[in-house]
Amino acid sequence: MLFSKLNRRVLVTAVSASVLLAGCGGVKTTSTGGKGDYPTGNIQMSVGASPGGSTDLITRAIAEGVGKELGVSVPVVNKPGANGALNAKELQSAKPDGYKIAVQNASLFTITPLAVSANEVVKLDDFDLLGGISQDDYVLIAPVGSGYKTIADLKKAGKNIKYGTTGVGTGAQLASALTFKQAGIPATDVPFDGGAPALTALLGSQVDVATIQVGDGIEQVKAKKVVPLAVFSAERIKFLPDVPTAKEQGYDVVVSQYRFLTAPKGTPDDVKTKLADAAKKTYATDAYKKFNDAHCLTPIEVSPDEVRKILDGYATKYKGQLDQLGISLAAKK
Repeated sequence: MLFSKLNRRVLVTAVSASVLLAGCGGVKTTSTGGKGDYPTGNIQMSVGASPGGSTDLITRAIAEGVGKELGVSVPVVNKPGANGALNAKELQSAKPDGYKIAVQNASLFTITPLAVSANEVVKLDDFDLLGGISQDDYVLIAPVGSGYKTIADLKKAGKNIKYGTTGVGTGAQLASALTFKQAGIPATDVPFDGGAPALTALLGSQVDVATIQVGDGIEQVKAKKVVPLAVFSAERIKFLPDVPTAKEQGYDVVVSQYRFLTAPKGTPDDVKTKLADAAKKTYATDAYKKFNDAHCLTPIEVSPDEVRKILDGYATKYKGQLDQLGISLAAKK
């Protein structure tokens, strides 16, 4: 059974508590690494997002597993801002010793560069990749009383559509912009800082539709408060099997959020191997597999080389589509 928003908050609290309690039961609890075989102290995992969102929950679940596997505490620190860029830049300057790592979002490296100035771009080459984690799909939703059931209904509306997204330079913004442009639907982007405020705005009639991650909207769909018009995956997803893809409706829009584990550039190979192995063992547990299903996540637990190929493919495709359609994702001034 999928978790409600309340259950999500309970999960955050429970996982946080388990991480803090990892100092008991014979694990190493020094706050920093010392001499000896890695790890000799706590490993900090930072999150470039606020508590309760998908990236935060994924990080906490991985932190719990990695802590158990390596016998250390793995506290999680939230450092939101700029679609993860603030946290990424801090990790980039951290000592490459394996004691600071982070889950990062593909959108920061493949979409955000298309929406910000060159000096604001965070580069993938500035990090060591430890491996892939999972994919979070996007869904276009409307209030149940709107009468909208498909993208075609939005086109028939004959008006400018105000659409909410999870922010500038995000997959939600990209998927929406591509869809409305291809469909010839006049539309205005209304960015919010994450899926929760975008959903709240939709339910409060501040926007006509919104694109958010499936995990953030699934409970409202089940409660029949919102209607899913399309998912932006390559194929239909098991969490919303009756909802057609944008592609099925005639629009070449395949956009998802992908996450992967990173460390500062120059982290020793043996340290990266230990971290990657601990993460893989975590992914293989029944508890983590249930966590993925509960939060509508599709595991794509691939090697660093495969992660790079995935991101390079995204970046090339997205830029090509935006250039072809003449779309700008830059924030309106």
